[in-house]
Amino acid sequence: MDNKKKITISQSAASVITAFVGVVILMIVFSIMNPNFIKPDSIMTLLRSIVPYLLVGIGQAYVCITGNIDLSIGSVLGMSAMISATLMCKGSSPVVAILVAFVCCMAIGLVNGVLVGKFKLPPFIATLGTMTIGRGIAQLANNNYNTDNIGTEGAAQAFKDLLYYGKFLGVYNGVWIALIVWAVFFYILSFTRSGRHIYAIGSNVDAARLSGVNVFAATTKAYMVSSFCAFLTGLVTLAQSGMGDMSAGMSYEMYAVAAAVIGGVSTLGGSGLLVGVIAGAAVWAILQSGLTFAKVPVAYRNIVIGILVVACVLFDVIRRNGTKRPKSKS
Repeated sequence: MDNKKKITISQSAASVITAFVGVVILMIVFSIMNPNFIKPDSIMTLLRSIVPYLLVGIGQAYVCITGNIDLSIGSVLGMSAMISATLMCKGSSPVVAILVAFVCCMAIGLVNGVLVGKFKLPPFIATLGTMTIGRGIAQLANNNYNTDNIGTEGAAQAFKDLLYYGKFLGVYNGVWIALIVWAVFFYILSFTRSGRHIYAIGSNVDAARLSGVNVFAATTKAYMVSSFCAFLTGLVTLAQSGMGDMSAGMSYEMYAVAAAVIGGVSTLGGSGLLVGVIAGAAVWAILQSGLTFAKVPVAYRNIVIGILVVACVLFDVIRRNGTKRPKSKS
């Protein structure tokens, strides 16, 4: 392993450790401010609130590691929720509704991969376009109306229990699902050829191409992982609310970026560990929950969290520029 790779790994590990230290500090601070924050019921609620941030953070991390970004995550989430809810309300079984939503959401990921990986469109522009398209599809799914409740009996209730309300070993099912998804994508990113290719194109796309990496395929895979995570988050959101909401997923592109960058994933590509996304999602959820417990107005909460995200990205840019400084001649 060359020195550059060693430096990148050590920096990523340091960022992950910093993120987890941040989780501990925030838990201590908010528990001092309000002892109810660390009661068992509050902890369980906090764990469940981490789930959507973790899922979208995983998808955004994959894309960021390639040196790109996905702004369509929130709209794909909304598509998933609205398409599934509309079909269920019209009499389709949850299985059919989920399959249709899955195909539609993965199509957005494929389009993103083609636009960025094949036609070399700037990822900001490409995914901004698909973000708008996805939101339009979510609105058209039920003719510009939110859906009715999908039901409280039979298959509909089983769907909600499976993804949100049910528990296994005392822990909400959604937490287990998020952990399983994280473990699968962690393994792929850390121990497979596809994962190495994703890191390679983020580090140096030209060098990766000369080494035989299929840049188009790797980029498309990253965007499809992102769309899959958004699709699953949409189902979790639907299970929680029990109805399709056209505004579902609004601002989730911000949440996804926050979970990734707070966890140490570089927005410049080529570095970051998926372990850190757990801490990043936890920091985000703890801030939201803790500031709510402290009765901080929403406007101030948004300002605090926005500053944190910008600070993390700025720190990453400064750190990366620092490692690229040429050695002084003796």
